Amino acid sequence: MQGLLAAVEASALAEHLRFARVSYPLVNAAHIVGIAMLFGAILPLDLRLLGLFPTTPLAVLARVLRPVAAAGFVLAAATGLTLFSVQATDYAATPLFGLKMTLVALGLANALALTGPRLAAAPPARLRAAGAASLALWLAAILAGRWLGYLD
Repeated sequence: MQGLLAAVEASALAEHLRFARVSYPLVNAAHIVGIAMLFGAILPLDLRLLGLFPTTPLAVLARVLRPVAAAGFVLAAATGLTLFSVQATDYAATPLFGLKMTLVALGLANALALTGPRLAAAPPARLRAAGAASLALWLAAILAGRWLGYLD
């Protein structure tokens, strides 16, 4: 594993990001935009699952916001991997990075558990639990990710 991480750090992309004045901040900004799209779409869905906006049909809200959340996730994941490449061995060595990846995986699994017909068929208690879990997981993942930037 260490060899793979060292190879990622030695890649042309990682080298470029380490020494280019503009590229790293642009990739970092794109990562933040991806997170904003993801969480910005998830938040109203989760609030609806928790019982707010009861007159707004959940299926309509999901149809509009899920593609935005998916695009945000793809952008955040792609740029996150790019940012990871700059210090792959350091990031992989910290338990906080493992926690962040676990939180992201759990948040994604929670979201996928209520797709399509499963959303309409889920009992209200399950919807509330999924909304609360989603909010907690994504907020914790964002916090862990931002915290990673401040570790030495």
